[in-house]
Amino acid sequence: MKLVAVTSCPTGIAHTYMAAEALQMAAKEMGHEIKVETQGSVGAENVITEQELKEADAVIIAADTNVDMSRFVGKAMVKVSVKDAIKDSKDLINRALAAKPAERKADTKMPVVEKKEKTGVYKHLMTGVSFMIPFVAAGGLLIALGFALGGIYVYNCPGTLAEALFNTGKGVFALMLPVLSGYIAYSIADRPGIAAGFVGGSLASGAIYSGQFLAHPPAAGSSGFLGALITGFLAGYIVLGLKKIIKLPKTLEGLMPVLILPLLSVALIGLIYLFILGTPLIAINTALLAWLKGLAGANAAVLGLILGCMMAFDMGGPVNKAAYVFGTGTIVAGGSPIMAAVMVAGMTPPLGIALASTVLAKKKFTDAEREAGKAAWALGLSFITEGAIPFAAADPLRVIPANMAGSAVAGALSMMLGCKLAVPHGGAWVLAIPNVVTNLGGYLIALVAGTVVTAVILSVVKKNIE
Repeated sequence: MKLVAVTSCPTGIAHTYMAAEALQMAAKEMGHEIKVETQGSVGAENVITEQELKEADAVIIAADTNVDMSRFVGKAMVKVSVKDAIKDSKDLINRALAAKPAERKADTKMPVVEKKEKTGVYKHLMTGVSFMIPFVAAGGLLIALGFALGGIYVYNCPGTLAEALFNTGKGVFALMLPVLSGYIAYSIADRPGIAAGFVGGSLASGAIYSGQFLAHPPAAGSSGFLGALITGFLAGYIVLGLKKIIKLPKTLEGLMPVLILPLLSVALIGLIYLFILGTPLIAINTALLAWLKGLAGANAAVLGLILGCMMAFDMGGPVNKAAYVFGTGTIVAGGSPIMAAVMVAGMTPPLGIALASTVLAKKKFTDAEREAGKAAWALGLSFITEGAIPFAAADPLRVIPANMAGSAVAGALSMMLGCKLAVPHGGAWVLAIPNVVTNLGGYLIALVAGTVVTAVILSVVKKNIE
């Protein structure tokens, strides 16, 4: 039998390609042919052709982001979360082949068999995050390069390469809230939602409004990620509501997506934010940041412990992403202790598993796991927590608690030792850049300690392979 598949995870880095590989290996073992299109961070690769789609007996969509499925109309289909393809790809293939397409009439909708598909709030949020991450990473790393070349006061060196890189990075980094909000709205309402979403995110970032025309304007400042999330969802559902309410003659329907919907939705999101939501959201964000800045000692350690547990709990899933998005929102000039705790905790699970499977307890892992453990070294050092997923899927009751324990230790130590991070990604590869990490020695201690804790626990709780 012939199948085609599309895989896509929120970050487009690890899950996307792990799911593709799992499907390819399962299909080969079962004697089927499969073409897997990956929609990752570098765009669509191995794209399914019209001929391949025509010849396919079934379609598998393993995605946690929006995938355009208009080309698959009339095909038998299974649509699941990307993690389901990694965990049980053979069952997924069998279900896809068992699905029966409906008669191919002009108004036929795609027959879809769903299992544990992440929908609603989760899917919309992950779509926004997946589009936001390249801006966060590029902006943060450019800021770090500016610091490396021009020192901590690079912004006082106009006309230099370092200052140009620094300000470019600041500009790119400032786009993350509009992009997050815009693509949440896009996930909800498709292209008509983008304009209102971007405007809402820009208002949340404080980028496009001064308050000078209102008698009682919202307080100056940014409502941050909370504001961007709320305006993104609000914009998307406003557009959906307008589409249901406004009915135009056939001859004027072409005006809806390009004029009527953008005009009304942008006006509504602007007025709602400025007159209703802006002031309370800015107050909440300001209070939260003040509370975080006031954390020290034991309180900081508790926060680091909680963030560490979140990063290791589902290794790239919604809990992990919630902690990551929270961390990126706290990055300021000079670095963020929250972001430092988040990254070190995210590096720990694959590194701990790599240490256990390749050094401390080889007999407790299969040959395939020991090989995967070698790759986990590189994935952990690159801050790709998803490198731990194959091990957690095979033995969740032992691996996940061990991962959480190690990440909790790493996060708590990072906070207690006063470590700060000025970039949102990059793993160990950015630590050598000057001014990126505050207290580099303490940060390395936190990373090593968390890695060793995970590895030792795994070495104790796992049983020898017979």
